[in-house]
Amino acid sequence: MAAESTTSIYHVEGMDCAHCAREVEASVERLTGVQSVAVDFVSGQMRLRGSVPYEELAARVALTGKRLVEPTASAAPLVTPSGGVMGFWAYLRRKSDTQLALVGAALVIFTFGLTLAGLSSEISRWLYSAGMLITLYPIARNGLGTLWATRQFNINLLMTIAAFGALALGEYLESATVIFLFAIGEALEGYTADRARDSIRGLVALKPKVATRVLGILQETVPVDQLAVGERVLVRPGDQIPVDGQVVSGASSVNQAPITGESLPVSKMVGDDVFAGSINGEGALTVIVTRLAADNTLSRIISLVEQAASNRAHSQRMIDRFASIYTPAVTVLAALVAFLPPLLLNAPFYDTPTEHGWLYRAISMLVIACPCALVISTPVTVISAITAAARHGVLIKGGVHLEALGTIKVVAFDKTGTLTYGRPVLAQVHSADCTGAETCPACDDLLALANAVEAQTAHPLARAITQAAETRALSTAYPPAEAVELLPGRGVRGQVNHQQITLGSHRFFDESLPHSPELCHLAQAAEAHGQTTLLVAENDRVRGFLSLTDAVRPVSRQVVSELTTQGITTVMLTGDHAAAATHVASQVGVHDVRASLLPADKLAAIHSLRQQIGPVAMVGDGVNDTPALAAATVGIAMGAAGSPQALETADVALMADDLTQLPFALRLARFARHLIAQNVLLSFGVKAVFLVLAFFGLTSLWVAILADVGMSLLVTLNGMRPLRHTG
Repeated sequence: MAAESTTSIYHVEGMDCAHCAREVEASVERLTGVQSVAVDFVSGQMRLRGSVPYEELAARVALTGKRLVEPTASAAPLVTPSGGVMGFWAYLRRKSDTQLALVGAALVIFTFGLTLAGLSSEISRWLYSAGMLITLYPIARNGLGTLWATRQFNINLLMTIAAFGALALGEYLESATVIFLFAIGEALEGYTADRARDSIRGLVALKPKVATRVLGILQETVPVDQLAVGERVLVRPGDQIPVDGQVVSGASSVNQAPITGESLPVSKMVGDDVFAGSINGEGALTVIVTRLAADNTLSRIISLVEQAASNRAHSQRMIDRFASIYTPAVTVLAALVAFLPPLLLNAPFYDTPTEHGWLYRAISMLVIACPCALVISTPVTVISAITAAARHGVLIKGGVHLEALGTIKVVAFDKTGTLTYGRPVLAQVHSADCTGAETCPACDDLLALANAVEAQTAHPLARAITQAAETRALSTAYPPAEAVELLPGRGVRGQVNHQQITLGSHRFFDESLPHSPELCHLAQAAEAHGQTTLLVAENDRVRGFLSLTDAVRPVSRQVVSELTTQGITTVMLTGDHAAAATHVASQVGVHDVRASLLPADKLAAIHSLRQQIGPVAMVGDGVNDTPALAAATVGIAMGAAGSPQALETADVALMADDLTQLPFALRLARFARHLIAQNVLLSFGVKAVFLVLAFFGLTSLWVAILADVGMSLLVTLNGMRPLRHTG
């Protein structure tokens, strides 16, 4: 019977670029017993499915110059690199490979000084060679180890060949200088990439560690992980809220920016939900735990951001495939350049007093062949953009969705709960005895009567009526209705001060309670604007009507206008009737309105828009609009902070119930795509220029390596620009 396979998670230390992760994968997957392996450059984790002894696994990873940490062991503490020259110097001193490079460089500089003072050339050559070999040791170990483990050439092997080739040409100082610059360049690449990854660690740092648990009259400080659902915690003014929960006592304003990106504090009182990681304001709150620490909103966001950063963009997958072919291809090309001209054209193999020989040119091509700038150009940009979006309350579920978001030409909105609040509010009250004054006693009396009945029901429209009565201080004008009776599909009635009060639809009143043509016309006019009307009768006399509407979000028009400015077409897809849809569309500025749509109709509309115009983003609640969200190029869920289902199913989640995050997300995605294109073109361009210069013998080894190091640094810093993008 075959041994049972398990899935284990290890930590891999020493990965400086995404290509390092691919090397570790390629090395480990060749081991017997490995069924699948995935290495994540962002988190430094290796997820392995299979059964392999740890010692064998660690030895194989060590061949690639990395170190494996057991699942049960703790990885080395993550040290956040500080910025600037001193930060880079501290980073160099922590890495054993670069420590050797610094020792080698010191020996080379010391030898150069002695040479200027008259040291013999023979001793200088030996000392230069020693300095080069000290610096080269970890590079050669990685190159040869990777070749043995994966049967693949990597840049470290190419640099090893180039270094010994330079020694064979008698270029001792240049050989040592090139290897030192390469080692420092690799360290610089790792440093800048680590700074980009630190943006995700910043999210992890938001996770609360302890909480004040309330047990009766006692309080105790406990780790957040020990809290159970249903327990209560005390959150003092200024404290970080440690759990996802519901306020059971107290009132305060809460800064939810770490979770939802909202710029202003949100008022919280009894019954309101709060999120772990947000900051309490001026009042003390007692909160009952509704989710375990591992399942709270912040933990899910961090987990999904880490997964998203590992979810490679389409351009990144193409670059990785290209790099796997590019490096060995350049190696073969360099070999042909070194040997064919001397063999076929009697060209000089070694340097002459007037020009570089073809061996030197081939070695220069090997130095230039490093694909690091190209390989790192996309992942750093993706990591930075996804993290910047998360800081603003937008969760993008991977590089592939980030790239797709940057191509969007159409945004389709659901109406209810997206462009509108999704809950009815009282639009107008009109009494048959209305005086026309700004404050009409007859209209107030009509609302008070309606409130007396609706306060006893749970109808969806009832809350809008009772809230309006409370706002106008009319909720106690009449005693609560008695003998309240629901009239299914028609309305409700009850006894108020021994009078029968009936509230019902316009159609119901047309059939059973005659009313004036003028009142009928006014009610129909309200309905033509998408409002729902309820007529009110006292006994057999129709007293007037109330109209209710789904309130449009104040920011909806601004958002639609911004999208139009970006050249994006906006469309409304709704199941509501045409009058209501057209009225909302006129308020927010959407010109293409498609109403009375079933879920299947919305799905067909998305397919039609993709064919007619191009990539489509669908914005909805993440549940009711699931078919359309899935069919769209990018599905975007609203208010995902309070909805685990929306958070898990959408491609992009707007954490707050805030549409203004949408234009920002689209601008950020376009900016990131622009940066990726810039980085790829710059990397290719510089490679091409220096390969041509090397072929014609017009560049030296140290200039070539400086260009490569500079390009790696340039694309990394360029890729980190989304972290400072404000939209």
